[in-house]
Amino acid sequence: MSLHIGDIAPDFTVDTQNGEISLHEWAGDSWVFFFSHPADFTPVCTTEMGRTAQLAGEFAKRNTKPLGLSTDTAEEHRKWIEDVNDTQNTDLKFPIVADADLSIAKLYDMIHPDESKTAAVRSVFIIDPDKKIRLTMTYPMSVGRNFDEILRVIDALQLSDEKHIATPADWQVGKDVIIPPSISNEEAKGLFPQGWTEHRPYLRTTDVSD
Repeated sequence: MSLHIGDIAPDFTVDTQNGEISLHEWAGDSWVFFFSHPADFTPVCTTEMGRTAQLAGEFAKRNTKPLGLSTDTAEEHRKWIEDVNDTQNTDLKFPIVADADLSIAKLYDMIHPDESKTAAVRSVFIIDPDKKIRLTMTYPMSVGRNFDEILRVIDALQLSDEKHIATPADWQVGKDVIIPPSISNEEAKGLFPQGWTEHRPYLRTTDVSD
């Protein structure tokens, strides 16, 4: 199954090391950072799980719930989390989907056969409170994710929803943003009373930081 930006994230009910969850109910009114791993007790995955736990406060500030997935059992997750906490100096609390039968990985197209027929690649799905997929990223098994980028894209998505803007290349919080071409100058006067810089008729930038 190929999932696209704008699709409703498929719901599922599954076991985790924290007990059973149903994705849509568990997500509630929050954003979700849903990310997969090849397997428990593997080195890159251990660092990524640890980094996610270390950033718990940053995800909470963004009303975002992390949800991991690894193609192992909940009991294996519990044992692995002890290693994650010990080696990464953290306290992992977020749920990790137990997907030993690969059903969720296949539902979300996380199994790429040329990488592995039994382990998930490093997929990322950012899901909004309406349960829509807003961003996808896929990393190979050998490359750990950039968590600064994951937080950055959540910030960009949330700001674009709030302020009706787009973000330029390498945008960071507090930097100028773009007024989309779909917004006329007349409409922009009401949305952006602070004004803007018109570099070209199709490229207008403004400051929406408080």
